Amino acid sequence: MTSTAHDHDRRGTDPAAPDGVDDLPYAQEPDAVLERLGTTTSGLSADEAAARLRTVGPNRLPTAPRPSALRRFLSHFDDVLIYILLAAAVLKAFLGDWVDFGVILVVALVNALVGFLQEGQAERALDGIRTMLSLTATVRRDGRWTEVGAETLVPGDMVRVRSGDKVPADVRLVRATNLQVDESALTGESVPAVKDVAPVGADAGVGDRASMLFSGTIVAAGTGSGVVTATGARTEIGRIQALIAAVDHLDTPLTQQLGRLGMLLSRGILAMAFVMLVVGRVVHDFALPDLVSAAIGFAVAAVPEGLPALVTITLALGVQQMARQHAITRKLPAVEALGSVTTICSDKTGTLTRNEMTARTVVTAERTYAVEGLGYEPTGSVTLDGSPAPLAEHADLAALVRAGALCNDARVTAGDDGRWTIVGQPTEAALRTLALKTGADTAGTQRLAAVPFESAHKLSATLDRLADGTLRIHVLGAPDRLLDRSTTQRGPDGAPVPLDRAHWERTIDALGAQGLRVLAAAQRAAAPDTSGLALEDVATGLTFLGVVGIVDPPRPEAVAAIADCHRAGIAVKMITGDHAGTAVAVARELGIVPPGEDVQSLTGAELEAMSAEDLRRRVRDVDVYARTSPEHKIRIVRALQSHGEVVAMTGDGVNDAPALTRADIGIAMGIKGTEATKEAAEIVLADDNFATIERAVKEGRRIYDNIRKSVVFLLPTNGAQSLVILVAVLLGLALPLSPVQILWVNLVTAVTLSLALAYEPAEAGIMDRPPRSRKEAVLSRPSLAVVVWASLLIGGATLLLYLVEQQLGADDAVARTAAVTMLVLGQMAFLFSCRFLNGSSLTWRVLTGNRVVWVAVGSLLALQLVFTYAPFMQSWFGSAAIAPRDWGLALLIAVGVFLLCEVGKVLARRMRA
Repeated sequence: MTSTAHDHDRRGTDPAAPDGVDDLPYAQEPDAVLERLGTTTSGLSADEAAARLRTVGPNRLPTAPRPSALRRFLSHFDDVLIYILLAAAVLKAFLGDWVDFGVILVVALVNALVGFLQEGQAERALDGIRTMLSLTATVRRDGRWTEVGAETLVPGDMVRVRSGDKVPADVRLVRATNLQVDESALTGESVPAVKDVAPVGADAGVGDRASMLFSGTIVAAGTGSGVVTATGARTEIGRIQALIAAVDHLDTPLTQQLGRLGMLLSRGILAMAFVMLVVGRVVHDFALPDLVSAAIGFAVAAVPEGLPALVTITLALGVQQMARQHAITRKLPAVEALGSVTTICSDKTGTLTRNEMTARTVVTAERTYAVEGLGYEPTGSVTLDGSPAPLAEHADLAALVRAGALCNDARVTAGDDGRWTIVGQPTEAALRTLALKTGADTAGTQRLAAVPFESAHKLSATLDRLADGTLRIHVLGAPDRLLDRSTTQRGPDGAPVPLDRAHWERTIDALGAQGLRVLAAAQRAAAPDTSGLALEDVATGLTFLGVVGIVDPPRPEAVAAIADCHRAGIAVKMITGDHAGTAVAVARELGIVPPGEDVQSLTGAELEAMSAEDLRRRVRDVDVYARTSPEHKIRIVRALQSHGEVVAMTGDGVNDAPALTRADIGIAMGIKGTEATKEAAEIVLADDNFATIERAVKEGRRIYDNIRKSVVFLLPTNGAQSLVILVAVLLGLALPLSPVQILWVNLVTAVTLSLALAYEPAEAGIMDRPPRSRKEAVLSRPSLAVVVWASLLIGGATLLLYLVEQQLGADDAVARTAAVTMLVLGQMAFLFSCRFLNGSSLTWRVLTGNRVVWVAVGSLLALQLVFTYAPFMQSWFGSAAIAPRDWGLALLIAVGVFLLCEVGKVLARRMRA
């Protein structure tokens, strides 16, 4: 038994069913399913339904437990660097330094609050699925049809549905009349599925179970009735909900890198603090309170507490920028992770294609015509060898188009927003749009009778009185069914000639090989006194008019976006519930594989038979996955991730939600996507445009570059401060900086100068380089060398100015304030150096291109003036007013720091080479 069948067997065991009965209702005759469920076509009695409801529970999806707001808030303290800060605060409280305690605690609280407010609520994906469930149902109870709340349905209930209804539970059909169901949200199929009561194979996938209706899908046409086989969590949609809840969440590459960086920093901080304590006690015989204060100062200096806020702000600014480009970000880390994507797994229908059936090719006995335009908007023309083909000059085309327009119940209308929508069947709407493009005149034609489409005969027919008063039967349907009923075909002069069936079969096969759905049209004259129409009237004697090739066309912008992704080293794979032939044809047209190469594909059935290791070996070589289920999509994503791929998964149906949750980045369609898909995704495309993904990837790469620049810029602040404290203790000097002064510098530089780098424009050629490796460190070895060099320069300058001020007779408060000023101006100089990490900043361009740099510099200078001269700041932070001479000396040293940083960058670039 396959794993899918096993899942259904296990899922379908309900208390209402006899023990030991295999639960594959779609593969059994209706009578067998009714007997197994202990019911009949007359339905259950109200008492029996109530008893079963008490046993199986209500027909609704269970609510998953969610962590409380307090627990989610406290989770943001779960960081080793924050632990060090909190420990420092506790020690300050024991020493009675309440101002220091308060400042340290506020910093930790602010960081946690920012994370709490910005985090995405992924659990809402489950709520999004619940909104898909029907509220009411028409059920047969006590022998009468009645409307009840859908939550009261139980296995064994008989329900009926009609066009427009939302299916209230999983139902095995007992009767069906012209029944078609839109299952696109569940299977990804772009065309409504035709339903029938006949059983299907036990190994049939969800999209091939024609004898079943699934909870949450919508009836597009016809009527049907059947027996409820599963409710609530046992339905297909309930199983998808369980998949979402069970999917393990993956940290983004940046989250992992920052976690590793935090762990390395914490170990280094603790080790150096221990060495400092030993040296201070053994060598210099410091008093224990002084040593503890020095250790706390060192820890506070070394911890980059501004880093979480810096990353959050940079990502938030990226979110705003992406929103302007129609990519709505629900979870901040997703912005950066987009920049490291190596593979995009995309759903086909509505994502790479328009989900609007379009007539592309018209073939008559004489000619083959091409149809321009996409979707339901009636723009474009029909051409022959590249030239317009007006109906007045092409009677063969006119006859076929007119037949398709008359034997048609669909309507195409323009909405207030300019978008064209349909009422009726998508394939019929494609023919209606074709008629509008050609200007076919059907005015004055009166329909007298019709044979509706049914899956049993796969055709529809109408009896029409034409404008000249003659009667004609028009037939539209599957080509093989119309060929069986045709004896002639339309000749060059319009008169019937013998049917060339072999020619038409070759034509139909060729169109099918292109991924086109093929519809045929035929006609015959009717006697003047004919008033009715039955299926027997079109059993033979038809004149075959030709065929129309219909396709759900690729989005033109998706073709260009896929080419851009390939140029950026990103693979694109199609994962769809559609048939393999259609999927492969669309993949070729989209350029998912280079021209001239064969498209490698796998079907869901082939996937089902493969082991995890077999799939892992093939997954990177396969471009198209067809007839897939939600479990298959998760397996594909996991197999790609096992190779170290950073996977983005796009989709619009609820069937995509579990894979979106598992992928590194889930991307949902905002217009046509279900609420469940949007809530499961990190990114929602407001314009449903695949090209937006490419722009979002570029933005993600820019943001990561800016985060890296910001980290390189921020760390020397901590490095310089901790170096000052360490050297002071090792040399037996008084501390040049107090812990609260250190926190002040960290915070003001993080929210002013660091913020400026978030606005840096993208570097040239950013989309010509391959995706960065997941294992690549935030700080590369050359970047780390720049950080160490800048830390030594800024720290040395700070200590130098502190000692100079003491030699000039300044008191400790003034000397410390001068040291803080030196730190600030040193960071300001380093900011300009960091604008061009990969090149020289000794250029006039360093002063232009990012006006936020100057806003940040002005803001920082204003804050530093407040720190220096405001009495309340002097009271809180122990600062003091300094003379203009001190400012001038600090500024002069800062210029030297900038020039020496440029020398360090040259040496670092040579290290990379």
